[in-house]
Amino acid sequence: MVGFATKIEDLRIWQNARTISKAIYKLTYHDNFEKDYRFVQQIRAAAGSIMDNIAEGFGRSGSKEFIQFLYIARGSCQEVISQLYRAWDIQYISEEEFTETKKQVETTSVMIYNLIDNLKQSENKGPKYNPTPH
Repeated sequence: MVGFATKIEDLRIWQNARTISKAIYKLTYHDNFEKDYRFVQQIRAAAGSIMDNIAEGFGRSGSKEFIQFLYIARGSCQEVISQLYRAWDIQYISEEEFTETKKQVETTSVMIYNLIDNLKQSENKGPKYNPTPH
């Protein structure tokens, strides 16, 4: 459905989302963060949601469903950015950590938007809409 990708690991946007998730986990091991359990859980969940929604949408085998999950993943990108601002504002992370991580998330958000646009314009609606010969 997406280019020649046959498995989620082949999608660059999913790979980027995985990198973001790992970066958020690394950031939240700071001493300041570890004391704020609820915040740690919230930002980790939002970061994981980016990659998980890309994966779930990809697995649905239809472009309309994939688009729906990509919108959710994009929303999770914005949630992570908001939480990064909060972490920076309360000095849980440095300006450099904030800037670097925010840039990764913004790049992935743009990639998701571009994929949504491409899927909307594509005539290929996904494998579940293609009749298989008997």
